[in-house]
This record gives sequence, structure tokens and C-alpha cells, in this order.
Amino acid sequence: MKKLKVGIIGCGRISRFHGMPAADQENAQLVACCDIVIERAEQMAQLFGCERTYQDYEQMIQKEALDVVHICLPHYLHAPVAIRAMQLGCHVLTEKPMAISYQQGVDMVQAAKEHKRKLGVIFQNRYNAGSVLVKRCLDSGQLGEVIAAKCFVTWCRTPEYYQSSDWKGTWDKEGGGAIIDQAIHTIDLMCWLLGYDIAHVDCSIANRDHQGIIEVEDCADGLIVFKNGVRASFWCMNYYSHDAAVEIDLVCENGYAKISAEEGRVVFHDGREMLAKPNPQESFDYGGGPSYWGASHLKQIDEFYAALAEDCDPEINGELILDTAHKLIMSLYDSGKNNKRVVY
Repeated sequence: MKKLKVGIIGCGRISRFHGMPAADQENAQLVACCDIVIERAEQMAQLFGCERTYQDYEQMIQKEALDVVHICLPHYLHAPVAIRAMQLGCHVLTEKPMAISYQQGVDMVQAAKEHKRKLGVIFQNRYNAGSVLVKRCLDSGQLGEVIAAKCFVTWCRTPEYYQSSDWKGTWDKEGGGAIIDQAIHTIDLMCWLLGYDIAHVDCSIANRDHQGIIEVEDCADGLIVFKNGVRASFWCMNYYSHDAAVEIDLVCENGYAKISAEEGRVVFHDGREMLAKPNPQESFDYGGGPSYWGASHLKQIDEFYAALAEDCDPEINGELILDTAHKLIMSLYDSGKNNKRVVY
């Protein structure tokens, strides 16, 4: 079987969560890394076990005749680099967010269709053990109808975190703050559990503790109303003492469900309980990195390569994310920036 030739574009801290799983694929070979800071590319190439490094991603794609690239770049580069990579013949798996505008997401999906390439977007928390348990109980009808939902993200991003980067905390490069960077996975997960049939959103954003340091919000809260009448609320901020476990709570007809970090608990009114925790046997060595990212990057990347082998769209593909997570995040910013309700 001919192995797909893979390259990593962007060698910051998230790249190890792509490079190590990519290097572990049976139907792929990680051959090169690219970063404008060549020392970063060399460090990751050594970790991933590949030999060649580049500072120009187009040169890397063409010289190595790559089949797949993973995009681990600042947010504002996701769309242009993904589109160009697909034009050059590569399948693309990009980190979240898909892009920093809705139109950029549309352009990415169009490029994938035009050039007949697969486009995946990382939303790995949909594969967490707790997420899978709660989703199964909802889809099977065991919990009955959802009555209400809420989620919280209380993390910490210090001034030094922003000052060490030339793109974090900016509207034109990061596209936002607490919503698009810290809370995006949790808000997406809550709406994925509820089915994403949204009627309207209403959001407030503020910079409460990083004035003079960042342009974007460090705090946001809002209401997401679904067409079936369910109201889901969220609150996120990044000036807590530490990165506390994210929380999602669902109140349902037949019980309630709670997700805390990767764990999920379902308690039925009849006394039954179900609990899902990460399986230690599914742990994966990414070569370091925050522990709360778990093994689900590996699960999504495994699924992406399985889809390539079968010539079908990955489960979490660009078109799906455009219509769900990306549309939602852009709608929340439209609401928050313009102080208005956004109707779907």
C-alpha cells in the first residue's frame, strides 16, 4: 500500500498533537515540518522522526510531493494556507477555529469541492469518553427531551501568555479571545449534544482583566435558543486562577447529564447512573503538552486517515463544521460586537 506523504505546517505547541499521531499512521509517512522559525521546525522534526524542514510551506508541499498537510498556524492563516494547500493537491486537517470569518470558511469548503480534496477541522472533544456517553444517552432517547443546558469555561491566560505572541489577543489575527480560543470546544460540544438546530443567539463580550494588553474579549456570556425551545446558556472567561475543568450540564425529562473535563455522568430519575472516564489504555504520548488535551486528538486524526484510505469525507469535515461550530462562533461575535440578537 502506497503511504500518504504528510507535512506539518506550523510547529508551535499544538503541533505535537498532530505530528505524533500522524507519524503513527499505518497508511501515512510524516516526511517534513515547516515553520518560519526554522529552529522550531527542526525541534519538532526530531520529535516526529522526520528529516526535512522548511520555512516555506508551498516549497515543502511541492518539493516533497505531499498528499496531506496538518495546519497548526495562527488563526488568521488557517483559511489562506488551507486553500492554497488544496490548490496544490493536498488533503488538509486544520486546527480550530476553521477561520476567522464566515466567508473564509465558505471559501475553504468551496476549495475542497473544486479541487476534490478532503478537509477536516479539529474538534476532538466530540470523541471524549464523557461526550460519547452523553450523546449516546440523548440519541437513544433514554434521557428523554432536553429541558435546559449550560456550560462554563473558567481558565487563566496571563499577560505574559499574550505578550509572548504577535497574534494572540488581536481581532485581525486571532479573530477573538475567550470564545474563539478558550471556549470554542465546550460551546461546540454543548450544541453538538443538543443537535445544533439553533433558532437564535444573544451574546455579550467584555475585556475585564486584560485592558491595554489585548484587543479582544476575555469574558463572554450568552444564550443559545434552539428551534425546539431549549435554552442553552454559557459563560467563559480567562482570568481565573488556573484552567479549571470545563463543565456542561443538561437537564432532561428522565434525568440529567454532566460533563466535567473528559468525564461524563448520567443520572436517571429511576436511580440508575452511568459514568464514563478516559480509558488509561487509550493514552498516547504526544511528547509533552497540557494533560487536559487527552487522547482525543489521536482519535480524530485516526478517523481522518481512515477516511482518506476509504476515499470518503471525514466525520468532522469542513462542510459540517461550517454549518455548525463555525457559523455559531461567528454568530456569537456578530451578536456580541453589535449588541443584537442574531437569528439563524
